[in-house]
Amino acid sequence: MKKASILVGYLAFGLSMLLLAATMPTQELTAREIVKKADDNIRGNTSQADITIQIIRPSWQREMELKAWTKGDVYTLILVQAPAKEKGMIFLKRDKEVWNWIPAIERTIKLPPSMMSQSWMGTDFTNDDLVKEASSVKDYDHRHLGRELIQGKECYKIELIPKPSAAIVWEKVIVWIDTQDFLQLKAEFYDEDGQLVNIMNSSDIKVFGSRKVTTRIEMIPTDKEGYKTVIKYNHLLYDEEIPDSFFTTRNMMQLK
Repeated sequence: MKKASILVGYLAFGLSMLLLAATMPTQELTAREIVKKADDNIRGNTSQADITIQIIRPSWQREMELKAWTKGDVYTLILVQAPAKEKGMIFLKRDKEVWNWIPAIERTIKLPPSMMSQSWMGTDFTNDDLVKEASSVKDYDHRHLGRELIQGKECYKIELIPKPSAAIVWEKVIVWIDTQDFLQLKAEFYDEDGQLVNIMNSSDIKVFGSRKVTTRIEMIPTDKEGYKTVIKYNHLLYDEEIPDSFFTTRNMMQLK
């Protein structure tokens, strides 16, 4: 009888622990962890992408075709394949250094940090937006601002403030990352006066390999009516081995 009472006691205790665990909230991810998960998802260990960029202006439009390779957050290489005027131009990022190969003059130019905030080839994206010299994980402090619905999806709303040591033009960036797949669906970029400068919207979710990613990115300046740049990822290949030697200034001159 005593043993039965002890057994009942253990069962009751175990049941109470299960009920307690079921009612306790799951541990919230930190803002930095959320940004890192979103960054890791879009980058993979390596990536290879075929990209179309549309530059849209009130009275004209033009397109560019690109091929891009990345390896973690250290290496990025972008090859312009069209139009003919810019064909063969290459941008290479190795950690915090960025080079531009210009075939017309057969020269490689190292871009200073001051140029990273300038327009990338006439688009509404900056050099830094395309080659990702700045890291959204390492170069910012992160803070939760709550949750909001974007495109019908519940998103973490997170503020990114550049660290004092980071050479970043923005005073702050606010991003919306969906809580289920950790896709960044929106970002707002603010200048040193606290004014909203650019809005970036990401959409058209597709699956490449085992990764779900957004394949259409629009950058819209807030002070230029009718201006917009659209990046379309036509194809993405993840996690194929790319040697470090691919991301060199020597290879830039040989790549076609």
